[in-house]
Amino acid sequence: MERRQREAYVTLGIMAVNVIYFLYLDLAGSSEDVGYMLKHGAMYTPYVLEGEWFRIFFAVFMHFGIRHLVGNMLILFLLGTHLEKALGKIKYLLFYLGCGCGANLVSICYDLFLETNSGIPMNTVSAGASGAIFGVSGGLLFVVLANRGRLDDLSTGQVMIMMIFSLCLGFQSADTDNLAHISGGLIGFLLAMMLYRRDHRGETQKGGNLYG
Repeated sequence: MERRQREAYVTLGIMAVNVIYFLYLDLAGSSEDVGYMLKHGAMYTPYVLEGEWFRIFFAVFMHFGIRHLVGNMLILFLLGTHLEKALGKIKYLLFYLGCGCGANLVSICYDLFLETNSGIPMNTVSAGASGAIFGVSGGLLFVVLANRGRLDDLSTGQVMIMMIFSLCLGFQSADTDNLAHISGGLIGFLLAMMLYRRDHRGETQKGGNLYG
């Protein structure tokens, strides 16, 4: 366990970027100020549609307050180290960014749908790594299933419980982009299907339940 965490350079690097950007934002202003976060790259569909596509990427590394940051980083540390080992570092980095940006794109499409069909204005400012982290959960769920329900010290039930618990917490808050959570998880599951390759030789040598 400790060796895997020490070798999870990409996961630790992603966490470092999140923490450093959070500290910069909080020291220069307030990460809980919506206007301030909007100015520094948070997701806002009207601005994205005007050409500020960088927000789809930047928002993945932004958090509203210390509790938001700590909660996301804790889950990323617990699950990301497993998935990084399973996919490999380059695939894992592309996977993480794909889930985060993909979840934000789904939110944009939903905003457009609501405004077009219900007249609800696109006035929500959002940020956070939750879409990417739910993607990690979804991807890890596929990898565990591909390894007959267990991967190292993780089981299918443990991953599903963590996902359900996180979703329940999100639905209890009106400020949570639950669509980004759900779509991130689905994107992660689908991307893992394409990227993960099980190492059958490792299974023979070490008794199964190994990373590909």
